[in-house]
Amino acid sequence: MWNSLRTDAPAALIAGVTSYQGGDGDLIHAYVARPEGPGPYPGVVLAHHMPGWDELYREFARRFADHGYTVITPDLYCRTGHGDPDDVAAAARAAGGAVDDVVVADLVAARDWLRSLPTSNGKVGVFGTCSGGRHALLAASKVGGFDAVADLWGGGVVASGDELTPERPVSVLDYTSGLDAPLLGIFGDQDQFPTPELVNRHEEELKKHGKEYEFHRYPDAGHGFFYYHRAAYRPESTMDGWAKVFEFFGRHLTPGS
Repeated sequence: MWNSLRTDAPAALIAGVTSYQGGDGDLIHAYVARPEGPGPYPGVVLAHHMPGWDELYREFARRFADHGYTVITPDLYCRTGHGDPDDVAAAARAAGGAVDDVVVADLVAARDWLRSLPTSNGKVGVFGTCSGGRHALLAASKVGGFDAVADLWGGGVVASGDELTPERPVSVLDYTSGLDAPLLGIFGDQDQFPTPELVNRHEEELKKHGKEYEFHRYPDAGHGFFYYHRAAYRPESTMDGWAKVFEFFGRHLTPGS
């Protein structure tokens, strides 16, 4: 939970960029943050949003690490090139966006990398916002093997036929039966992608297949309301949302919690 710390604890973190073997055996960059010490620590894979592998997601990684998680944030646009995050993200979008199968392979490889660490407790969750929320849920539903998944306002989870592309050929909703991890969903009722109606449609499918999930909706919030650098920021809803994320992952990724 927020402020769940001791003032006399060392709370040291180790963070920086590394490389790991992602999908198709490609060596890609990732930002890793972890608590100092032997652990054991649960792990979290962060699937970054459409704006890219940016400063915000590095901050997210350190926030999770400060709460006792080992975190890896793959650069899902690594194959596009390097430079300013905004420029790289624009180039990736111009090319049609990240390819679903490649992203899923990158996230699964990141999960396995976390589990291989001697400091791991064996539990790994996956978290994402915006397109990253969709990617997190896609990986957890299509391949499985995660212990918990958090989808924050993932746009495009429910997609009609005319919204599918060669890069995103299947609606994530169609993989719902394969979801093998508890799901946390956080949404703003003022969002237009996904709209409340699309969130309802998603919830109906989860109920149909008997999946373990919890959805939390915020009446005052729209898309990206955790993002403090944007006008969409809603501080009270954001802090409540973070508390729900940490409670959810703590419950599913920390044995005995």
